[in-house]
Amino acid sequence: MAYPLVSEALDCRSCYKCIRVCPTKSIAFRDSVARIIQDGCVYCGRCYLACPQGAKKIRNDIGAARSLIQSGHCVASVAPSYLSAFPEASFASLKRALIQLGFEDAEETAIGATIVKRLYDEEVAKAEKDVIISTCCHSVNLTVEKYYPELIGCLAPYLSPMLAHARDIKERKPGHTVIFIGPCISKKDEIDVYKGYDDCVLTFLELKKMLEEDGIAVEAEEAKPLTKSKARVFPTDGGILKTMDRPNSDYVYLPISGMDEVRHALDGIKEGKIHKAFIEMSGCTGSCINGPAIDAKRPSLKAYLDTVRSAGKEDFEAKEETALSIKKEFRPLGVIEAEPSEEEIRHVLHEIGKSSKADELNCACCGYKTCREKAKAVITGKANLEMCLPYLMGKARSFSNSIVSSSNNGIIVASEDLTLQLVNPKMGELLNIKDTSVLIHSNLASILNPEPFVLALNGTPIINKREYLSDYGRFTELTITHDKEYHILIGIYRDVTEARKRRIATDEKTKETVAIADEVVAKHMKAVQEIALLLGESAADTKVALNKLKAALEKGRGDE
Repeated sequence: MAYPLVSEALDCRSCYKCIRVCPTKSIAFRDSVARIIQDGCVYCGRCYLACPQGAKKIRNDIGAARSLIQSGHCVASVAPSYLSAFPEASFASLKRALIQLGFEDAEETAIGATIVKRLYDEEVAKAEKDVIISTCCHSVNLTVEKYYPELIGCLAPYLSPMLAHARDIKERKPGHTVIFIGPCISKKDEIDVYKGYDDCVLTFLELKKMLEEDGIAVEAEEAKPLTKSKARVFPTDGGILKTMDRPNSDYVYLPISGMDEVRHALDGIKEGKIHKAFIEMSGCTGSCINGPAIDAKRPSLKAYLDTVRSAGKEDFEAKEETALSIKKEFRPLGVIEAEPSEEEIRHVLHEIGKSSKADELNCACCGYKTCREKAKAVITGKANLEMCLPYLMGKARSFSNSIVSSSNNGIIVASEDLTLQLVNPKMGELLNIKDTSVLIHSNLASILNPEPFVLALNGTPIINKREYLSDYGRFTELTITHDKEYHILIGIYRDVTEARKRRIATDEKTKETVAIADEVVAKHMKAVQEIALLLGESAADTKVALNKLKAALEKGRGDE
């Protein structure tokens, strides 16, 4: 089965944003890739919206939708949040575009919402439950089924407006198929689980793409309210409650939206802190008009106002359904993870440098609220040690400090205004300064010739440049790097003083050898001339030979 939402490994850049926003922490970070844990996911879409690389992908059902449309007798069920995606349209102009696309007809899913809200009122009137939770949002339903199975009895046991509307269409139009079009990712999972209602789910993003591919424009038209269209407010925060008659005054009626608030409320119900309440719950903050698959480019307040103003004062004309006819079964899907021992947690914390409570910064950079939660995620295979930013920074700092401190070369780091940022111990040795910390934040010109650094700043390469530190009696070779990204100059001084001394000593010895050769030549010239006369040879030739020997010695000295 193709999941409604998946991770694309090649696009992930290990920023942990998806983990930070995931309300159920159903993302595992392995092999430098954040992957969705499908068994724990509630398809709220927060990771999809948060990912800066677009590594979270919604299942593409355009192909399936086109096949259904081409088969004929296909009806579009359009969510009442359509004004968030098509702000300049009316339902009438959107319907015309859908018919151009090939749909036989288009209806408002708010008709299904009208059917459902009537049964919510009946549920409240019966007063058989202490707490009743609306079940329009599949992400909320999944959260209860997977993480609060003990609260399943609180869920209103009815179909969502999407399923109720599809059922209604198919009763009125036998042999027709239904495609739901809305802002949700979770609805794709809902039709996978509850078969026989909607045949396909398209997001508003997919619909826009189909219209664009076919060159169809949705005409701008004012969304005027129909007299009987009250349930159009369903996708707004508190919209369900606005449509209900609320016949029982013993109940408190509460709207709650956003996954964090939803989980907070569920915790309260679980702990017995909430009683006699009907709670409208939506996984999206602000409800469905802020769904994840809308691509809205305007403030949600405008969408809210447009949606509310498009609603009439009376209910849609919809068939009266019995509680039994649209009853929906919820089942426990408990996501159970073994609870790590305290010893295991402490071991992981120690591995990332958390030896005491004070070390547990709980900075949440890794995506988990506390260091202990992160440790548990490491133990259960969801996370790794390197996800801890303070740990990585400390490790990198320790590593870089070790390299800089133990380097045989003098290293200086200065800002672009030549203010010293770092001076390593070897540089202190070259400068005859034991405590290099006293140099930090002073100007480089106070201890060294700034000219090569100024040249490097202006783009002149400084590589193995001979630099005599006259104040310190040191011969060095200097290389300077200008890091434009971090606006710093890095100078590396290689101490060549000893090598220079050895070279000078070698030059002195060569001079002595040449002087001795000159003396030998002078002393023996007379004797050689006499011998040459006796042998009948030319003294001039002998002198040439000896002078060649002298020249060779001098050349050797120059090569040093």
